Order: sequence, then structure tokens, then C-alpha cells
Amino acid sequence: MLKTFIKIRKSVMLTIKALIVSAITLVFIETWVNYYTNSLFDQNGNYLVVFSFVFLLILFGSLFSAFKIGIYRLSEIIYSFSLSVFVTNFMMYMELSLIAREMLDPIYLIISTFIQASVGFVGAVCANTIYFKLYPPKELLAIFGDDQAGFRLITRMNQIHHRFKIMRGVNINTEDVEKIKMLIDKYEGVLICDIDKTVANKLYSYCYAHQKRIYMMPSVTDILISKSHQIQIGDTVVIMGKNLGLSPEQRFFKRTLDILVSGIMLVFASPFMLITALAIKLYDGGSILYKQERLTLNGKHFYVYKFRSMIENAEGKSGAVLASKSDSRITPVGKFIRATRLDELPQLINVLKGDMSLVGPRPERPEIAEQYYENLPEFAYRLKTKAGLTGYAQLYGKYNTTPADKLKMDLIYIESYSIWLDIKLLILTFKILFMKESTEGIDQNKKTAEK
Repeated sequence: MLKTFIKIRKSVMLTIKALIVSAITLVFIETWVNYYTNSLFDQNGNYLVVFSFVFLLILFGSLFSAFKIGIYRLSEIIYSFSLSVFVTNFMMYMELSLIAREMLDPIYLIISTFIQASVGFVGAVCANTIYFKLYPPKELLAIFGDDQAGFRLITRMNQIHHRFKIMRGVNINTEDVEKIKMLIDKYEGVLICDIDKTVANKLYSYCYAHQKRIYMMPSVTDILISKSHQIQIGDTVVIMGKNLGLSPEQRFFKRTLDILVSGIMLVFASPFMLITALAIKLYDGGSILYKQERLTLNGKHFYVYKFRSMIENAEGKSGAVLASKSDSRITPVGKFIRATRLDELPQLINVLKGDMSLVGPRPERPEIAEQYYENLPEFAYRLKTKAGLTGYAQLYGKYNTTPADKLKMDLIYIESYSIWLDIKLLILTFKILFMKESTEGIDQNKKTAEK
């Protein structure tokens, strides 16, 4: 009965998503048929155009996570739908203009985009409401070994109150394992923080045997072995981890992508770079570019280039300090170029030079990295690949994400690397350009983002 209900729930949500896509597609068809008649084919050709619209909408909707209803915040789902519609309509405008063999008047597609975004807004709100009627929050038992880390994770989970409800938390160091097993029976699932592996394995086995859902915080080791290869030696199963980083073929294709994309981006970005340079110079007459020593592949030192967003000699005698919220050192021009990521554009030169890649762990300053190594020596594992202009941790984390969490996300990227993953992350970068959380500074009472 439960499995049947789950299947019905999934079918309901799939139907709702299909209805949203269909409604957005109908708006496009209405605009196309009424206002772009010189780009119409015969019947079969028109079907192909409609298919291409639906394909692009689903493609970009999936890339931008527009269909992750119930998983991401409603505001992000709405933003993702709007962005997917905008990119899809831009691509379709180019396609229709190619069919008509002339540049068409874009005003009708622009109006259509606003209508489609409104449809996406209404659809997302309705779908979100229905989702949480079908999927009430799961009641969980939290198990942790460190009170501070455990409470921090519980607080984060409780912020997503519509998905999770932490009913109780227990410290593995103060409670008997058998007693914890009895507690597990009372809840729908278990949230397991980074606890001793021996104890964790016992709890995993118990949850598996009793069909209890498990949410766990992976350790660095868990991530490193997650992409290992299974091999058979006689009648024995062996897990093999290569731990070699990128293969020569992967490095070749990655470098080729870096050169092609960064070269094209520099051409298109040059007008914005010129305007940014003028704005910085006119504001205080200081230097336009700012260079800073950073770390890349195998710990190699290089100078990263950025447009200056702070006052001259911002660090003075204080040394390396990460930008904080409402940092007084950031100039008015700097606030704007940081929010729009224009300050990062000179790093395209670093990519062309080969110091950096388009995608990879963000380059850390040597002195700040040394601070991290003291408590987190595994932080050096990020240097198994070139530093990147954008990266997994930047797309799925925040500016003030802790070093431990950044390390885990960067290791997921390194262990899962493919050229298609790079392309996906590059496309996703456009999604976060105007998302405030990803440019947020650390708290002012912290010298680094370590805590």
C-alpha cells in the first residue's frame, strides 16, 4: 500500500511539472504563430520547432534545478523557472530568425517571456503547495558525537521545517548504542552526523534492516571512496580507488575547453571590462587591477588578477583577512562589481595563461590555507586539480561556507570530474550571478571562514 501511494505521489508531481511545461509551451506557440509567421514551416517542420522549444525548456529547467520542487526554496524554484524561460526563448529567437533568414522583432518574444515567467510562478507556487500536502515533513532522530557540530546541523535542518522535523537529538558519547536503536524505532528516519565509524556502521546496519531512511554527513573518506571502482578477485569483491586526479585525456579536453571558452568570453566581456576599469579609475584614481598570490595545482603559487573592489592597500599591516559583511574597505564601485561578479573577469587572463581552469576549486591564499591545514590537513586535497574561475563549492555553497564543507564539495567535483560536468557547472554559473547568498561575506568577528 505504501509503495503504491509513493508511486501515485510521484505521478502527481510529474503530471504537474508536465502541465507547467505544456502551459509555457502553449504561450510560445501562440506568440510564434501570431507574430512570427515568416518563420513557419509546413506541418512536420513546425512540430520540430515545438519539439526544440520543449527540449530546451526541459534541458535548461533541469540544469537550473527548476523542477526540484520541494527540495529547493520556492523563491529559487521561481527564479530558476524564469531563467530557464529566458534562456530558452533567447535560443528560440535565434532559431526563428535563422528560419526566417532575418533578425526578427524580439518585442513579442520578450512579452511572451514575462507571460511564461508568470505561468512558471503560478505553477511553482501550486506545485510547491501540493508537494508538501503529499510529502509531509519527516520526523527524524539526530545522532551526533560533537554537541556543537550536532546542534549546528540540527539548526540548519530545522530551517527547512517543511521537509524535516528533528524530534530529538542524542550524543553518541553519552547514550548506549542499544538504547539509541530503540529510539530509532520511534521515528521515520535518522540524521547521522560525523561520528565514529564503528558505531556508525552498527547504526547503518540497524536502519537498513528496519527500513529506516538515513541522512548522513559524509566524511572526507566517504567522498574519496564514493567513486571507487568495484573489481572481482576470484570470489572476493574489492573496491579500488585510483587517487590519480585527472587522466591525461581529461586534462587535454579540459585545457582545450578553457582556451576556447575563455577566449570567446574575453571578446564578449571586453566592453564591460573597459567600463569597469574606467569606473574604478574615475572613483579614486587608484590602480585598476589587483593581484594577489594564490595556490593552484600541486600547491603551485601564482598571481590571480581581479578588478580592485577595495580601497588601496586595504589589508595594510593586518595581513590576509577575508571580506566581511558590510566591510568598510569595499568601495561603492567595488560593491557593485562584486555583486555582479565583474571583479572576477580579469581571471579569464589567468585561465588563458594556464594558471587556472574555468572550473575547479577556488584558489586560496597561501597564508589562509596554512591556517586551515592546522585543523584540516585534508584541505590540501583540493590542489589535485587546477584552481577554477567557478567551482562546485561556489555553485552549491556560499562565500562564507566553512572550509570543511568547501573541501567536501570540491572533492565531490574532483572525484566526479567529466567534461560534461564542467559544461554543466559553467551553465549553472549564470544562475548564481545575482544570488546574494553566494557573494555574502563572513561575520565581522572572524578573520577567516574557518568557524
